[in-house]
Amino acid sequence: MAAPGSKSVLFVCLGNICRSPIAEAVFRKMAADSGVVDQWRIDSAATSTYEIGNPPDHRGQACMKRHNVPMRHVARQVTKDDFTSFSYILCMDDSNLSDLNRKAKQVKNSTAKIELLGSYDPEKELIIKDPYYGGDEDFEKVYEQCLRCCKAFLEANP
Repeated sequence: MAAPGSKSVLFVCLGNICRSPIAEAVFRKMAADSGVVDQWRIDSAATSTYEIGNPPDHRGQACMKRHNVPMRHVARQVTKDDFTSFSYILCMDDSNLSDLNRKAKQVKNSTAKIELLGSYDPEKELIIKDPYYGGDEDFEKVYEQCLRCCKAFLEANP
């Protein structure tokens, strides 16, 4: 449970090995660089059970390393508690959004604001596409989108 007065964000994608751990790492570094990381609870999770317990995709880790963004995460699935303990649940595509809204309806007192991370993109790219079946350039695009969206999200929640 987030401490009173603290802020919290959970980034979500299908497997929690590509997009959401990249978003989590980018946001954590951005918050640290801004001197506000101690005000935030930051995590990421999956809508599926496919990758539970696995580390982030090696291509995503390589991308983060190229950008000097530390990344430490083990894939987990969204829990019922996440809907009451996080202020924001930011997901990557319409399928994630649909899954999360359905799960939220099964949780009493769900208080999390569920949105597409892309809704914060100043370039209006709403969907952050899954790079899993793509190449390094697809992970780079996810990184760039996450960078823009996380910056705008952090500015909207000072």
